[in-house]
Amino acid sequence: MINRNPKHFLLEIHNKVAVVRLNNPDRKNPLTFESYAELRDMFRDAVYDDEIKAFVFASNEGNFCSGGDVHDIIAPLVAYDMPKLLKFTRMTGDLVKAMIHAPQPIIAAIEGIAVGAGAIVAMASDIRLAANSAKTAFLFNRVGLAGCDMGACAILPRIIGQGRAAELLYTGRTMTAEEGCTWGFFSRIIDAATLEAEALSLAERIASGPSFANMMTKTQLNQEWCMTLDQAIEAEAQAQAICMQTKDFERAYKAFVAKEKPVFEGD
Repeated sequence: MINRNPKHFLLEIHNKVAVVRLNNPDRKNPLTFESYAELRDMFRDAVYDDEIKAFVFASNEGNFCSGGDVHDIIAPLVAYDMPKLLKFTRMTGDLVKAMIHAPQPIIAAIEGIAVGAGAIVAMASDIRLAANSAKTAFLFNRVGLAGCDMGACAILPRIIGQGRAAELLYTGRTMTAEEGCTWGFFSRIIDAATLEAEALSLAERIASGPSFANMMTKTQLNQEWCMTLDQAIEAEAQAQAICMQTKDFERAYKAFVAKEKPVFEGD
């Protein structure tokens, strides 16, 4: 079960949806060593949390995340030796792995700045909604680093295409909300005043669905990139056969016969 009282970010629970937000709005919500690790641990623990059915990773006071904190992370990294640097980069990658392997769908609601590791957190979410103010940049190249950070070279091309991903990763330039929506990075653009409410509504809709089946969908979406078409079809046949053994499948059938809306319980 996830920790309901994290120390390094904010967490609220609404109708089986966990709303997460970083909490340093004066600096546009950077990540620190501590928040990286605590977020990683939360999404790892989500595997064992039957009460949470979806996550919303929200913005805070007009910004999503400004990436790794310049003073708390970047400055110490300059002095690290290679083993310590690799320990850090593996830890940041573990956050993305934990988000991908969490069974609950994750919705990112992005206002303002989402750059560096903030752009990666958005990328690693399952669904991304944006305000017009959203400015997303994979700016590693601009600080002398490779664009291949935290899975960007594997995941970003799958979302927006190889050529578009290459341009963003080679230049570190900002992708606007409109551009991101046209390219498929964002599902849609929503007025900032209602962005979080829309994200929460979508998350609650997902949370009210068959959570075991949703877990299967998320698993297959992530795993089938590594499969041949034959392997994918077979994996989906097995996944669907498992879902057909759940009580939610039976509930849906009985509700249909009774001309009622099914009430799913996740088993």
